[in-house]
Amino acid sequence: MTRTITALFDQRSDAEAAKNRLEAANVDAVHISIHDKTSSGFHATGKSTTQDPGVWALIKNAFVPDEDRHTYEEGVRRGGFLLTADVDDDNIDAAVRVLEESDSIDVDDRSQQWKSSGWDHAPAAAIGAGAGAAAYGSDRTGGDVEGEQSIPIVEEQLVVGKREVDRGGARVRSYITETPVHEQVRLRDEKINVQRRAVDRPLTDADDAFRERTIVVTATGEEAVVGKTARVVEEVVVSKTAGERVEQIDDTVRRTEVEVDEDKGSSIDPLKRR
Repeated sequence: MTRTITALFDQRSDAEAAKNRLEAANVDAVHISIHDKTSSGFHATGKSTTQDPGVWALIKNAFVPDEDRHTYEEGVRRGGFLLTADVDDDNIDAAVRVLEESDSIDVDDRSQQWKSSGWDHAPAAAIGAGAGAAAYGSDRTGGDVEGEQSIPIVEEQLVVGKREVDRGGARVRSYITETPVHEQVRLRDEKINVQRRAVDRPLTDADDAFRERTIVVTATGEEAVVGKTARVVEEVVVSKTAGERVEQIDDTVRRTEVEVDEDKGSSIDPLKRR
């Protein structure tokens, strides 16, 4: 059996990305469509009704409560984009996870924001006595009507999915600082001294008299040479771990119940509940 799942997006690019992910996933999804204000049947004002379902006339298998239908309509009316897809019952959970991981809007949170700012979220009221035009999915038929009439027995199912949320994080930044340092080094310097001394002695052959000569003496000195070496002295390691927890989900689901008031002498068989 096939059902239609829905998701609302603020940006068309997000809706297109979700459509591509849904097509790429092995969830047996068909008839994937994106609806906006230009879609056929969309109501620029007012709400859809049974007689005038609007854009929902194109979405045959959507099982969406009235209030959610009107929330989706309001989201499209405010510039959003509604994605719908027909998915086999066995793949509903997997398809929902794909959409929840694609930046879809939480319609419950968004509707609460709109309600707090004055949005009228109530279903469309009946036009008048005997008109029979109530909100979508809440038709009432009265009087003597020939032929077979039926009341659908509707039952909600709870679909629990997952989405990623920001739990905080850490940012580690490195930067360079400079610290003045002071060191001492002992340096050696040479100096040349030239002296003239008075001498009074006889000339000898060792004196090699009357020969021109030159004496060259070079003085040297030391100067400081500064160099630097770098060593790794510490590391800052950033990592994260993942764990799992079980969260208990408590909610309510709705189901249509039917009571039959049988007139005395009537030949109608009582309706049995499933």
